[in-house]
Amino acid sequence: MSITLYHCTDARSLRPLWCLEEMGLDYELINLPFPPRVFAKEYKEVNPLGTIPFLVDGDTRMSESSGICHYLTQRYGPTDLALDVDHPEYGSFLNWLYFSDATLTFPQTLVLRYTILEPKERRLPQAAEDYANWFSGRLRHVETALDGKSFLVAGRFTIADIAIGYALHLADTLNPLKDRLGPNARAYLDRVRVRDAFQRSQEKQKT
Repeated sequence: MSITLYHCTDARSLRPLWCLEEMGLDYELINLPFPPRVFAKEYKEVNPLGTIPFLVDGDTRMSESSGICHYLTQRYGPTDLALDVDHPEYGSFLNWLYFSDATLTFPQTLVLRYTILEPKERRLPQAAEDYANWFSGRLRHVETALDGKSFLVAGRFTIADIAIGYALHLADTLNPLKDRLGPNARAYLDRVRVRDAFQRSQEKQKT
């Protein structure tokens, strides 16, 4: 077994964990307390950034969740989870992968920080509300894209759906954000969360 994934419960590392389960690959999962840079200080010897996820595959080291999903599909494909470069929706496929973190998950992490993770005296309710509104504005793009569609691209489930599905899953676990999902996003989230691979990933992170 050459693949090792460092993971925290429902952190961004859920994206590659879900991808590994969808692809049926063998891997070792190392569950860590969140945030590991505080509660598992030895982890910084593995990943000096102290961030989650972290994938080790032979000589390959990766720390970006959507990038890891893309890597896995290319390294261990072919798989229907990815689109070929000559597919007419390839550009859209890549855009959703990057959009998922840079545009959706980024404001979520700030809401999480300033409503839950920081000590009460350091919490910033106005900043959290501002970033929650930012998230809502970006979420409208997802709501529109899903109108009349089951999945984001190519009429099938891909790692773009893992990337965006995780962002919606995270939002659904955060009280300031869970009620901001529109009907299309809510139905889509319900649809991707019933997948066997997602359910397995939820079980794996409990061990």
